[in-house]
Amino acid sequence: MYRPSDGKPHPELVEGRGVKRGDWMNKERLAAFTDGVVAVIITIMVLELKPPHETTLAALRGEAAIFLSYVLSFIYVGIYWANHHHFFTLVKRVNGGILWANINLLFWISLVPFATTWMGENPTAPWPVAVYGVALFMPALAWLVMQTAIIRDQGPDSPLKAALGEDWKGKLSPFLYAAGIGSAFINAWLADAFYVVVAALWLTPDPRVEKVKGDQAA
Repeated sequence: MYRPSDGKPHPELVEGRGVKRGDWMNKERLAAFTDGVVAVIITIMVLELKPPHETTLAALRGEAAIFLSYVLSFIYVGIYWANHHHFFTLVKRVNGGILWANINLLFWISLVPFATTWMGENPTAPWPVAVYGVALFMPALAWLVMQTAIIRDQGPDSPLKAALGEDWKGKLSPFLYAAGIGSAFINAWLADAFYVVVAALWLTPDPRVEKVKGDQAA
C-alpha cells in the first residue's frame, strides 16, 4: 500500500470507506514510471540515427528513410505520452488492473524502436513495413485495454467514459493499422500513408477531456 513520506496511509486508502486496504495506489508513481520509460524509448530511437560516413549531401539523402521513420515514430511516442497525461487528469487513483494495463501498453511501445530501425533500413520491403504496422497496432489495442480498465474502475459515472463518448478514433485506429499492414505487401508507400493518417488523427488531444475536466472543476 502506498504511504507518503510521513508514513501515514493516503486518506483514500483507509478502511471503512468501502475500499479494501491496498486496493488503490498512487497515480503519480504510475505517471512517473511511464515518463521514465517513454524517455528511454525516445533515447533508444535517437541513438539508432547514425551519420553517413561520406561528407556529401548525396550520402545524407541516403539516410532520409531512416530519419523519416524516426520522425514518424517520435510523433507516435509523443502522441501516446501526451494522451496518457491528458487522460490521467481524469483518473484519481489506480488499481492493479490499471497498473498492469499500463505496463502492457509500455511493453508494446518499447518495441517501436526495433520496428522503426528495420523499416528505416528497408523502407520498401513488405515485411519490415508490415512489422512496423504491427508495432503500432499492438499499442493501440493495449491503449483500449487500459482505457477499459480505467472506465471499469471509475464505475457508471466514469468521467473518462463521458469524455470519450463514442470514441471513434480509438475504434477506427486499429482498422487503419490493419489496412496499413495488409497494404505493405502491395505498396509500402500506401501502408506508410495509413500510418501517417492515424498519427494525424491523434496529434491533438481530445478536447472533450478538457471539457469534462472543466465541468468537474466548476
